[in-house]
Amino acid sequence: MNNIMISFFISALAGIATLIGFLSIFVSRKKQDGLIAFSLAFSAGIMLIISIVSLLPEAYNYQKGPIFLRIIYILISINIGILVFTVISKKLEVYEDDLYKLGIISTIALILHNIPEGITTYLSTFSNNSLGIELSLAIAFHNIAEGMSISIPIYFSTKNKYKAFIITLVAGLSELLGTIIAFLFLQKYLSFEVLSSILGITAGIMIFLSIKELMPKSLKYNNLKLSLIGLLFGIVIMIICNILL
Repeated sequence: MNNIMISFFISALAGIATLIGFLSIFVSRKKQDGLIAFSLAFSAGIMLIISIVSLLPEAYNYQKGPIFLRIIYILISINIGILVFTVISKKLEVYEDDLYKLGIISTIALILHNIPEGITTYLSTFSNNSLGIELSLAIAFHNIAEGMSISIPIYFSTKNKYKAFIITLVAGLSELLGTIIAFLFLQKYLSFEVLSSILGITAGIMIFLSIKELMPKSLKYNNLKLSLIGLLFGIVIMIICNILL
């Protein structure tokens, strides 16, 4: 098996790991409110750390030129992300269920995050199989958490396991889409500046989603203890993943 096939295989496995998070929907009804409060805060912790510790530094490093101009460019990207979030949120106002809207926005944000991640997996594996395997294991670990952040709000808002499964699967397989993009277009069309913009915009969406929607909605379930535990747990999980990466 050549490096290209190994790259695709590893990326697909890392993406499919998202489905392990889907299993979290199989919980007793008595514990649903607590699980939702925990998972929303957990998702907020994940997205904040992904954005601050991973996406923004990477976006900065992909830029060229003076430090001041790099920072300005990243700030512009973040604000574009916030604008994108606002537009998406407005479009989703047709859905009265806030939990469902959160699930859809989280899915979009994580797809935008997973595509560059798939590109990274492809490049790492193509150049060094061992590095690619180590990277994919770390990515798979935090993809499990991402699967929870998508499947729980979608399922508990729709009561539809199939729909939650399909949406979680699509988000997970976007990792493989990133690998396909890298294979087909990276050398010709995909510049570091474009990657930087994607990462900055994604960070803007995630930060705003966490602060404006996920944490306030988590606190509405009147379980401050579980909300705080969820937030801290998400932060710790992502810090561990970042160390592994």
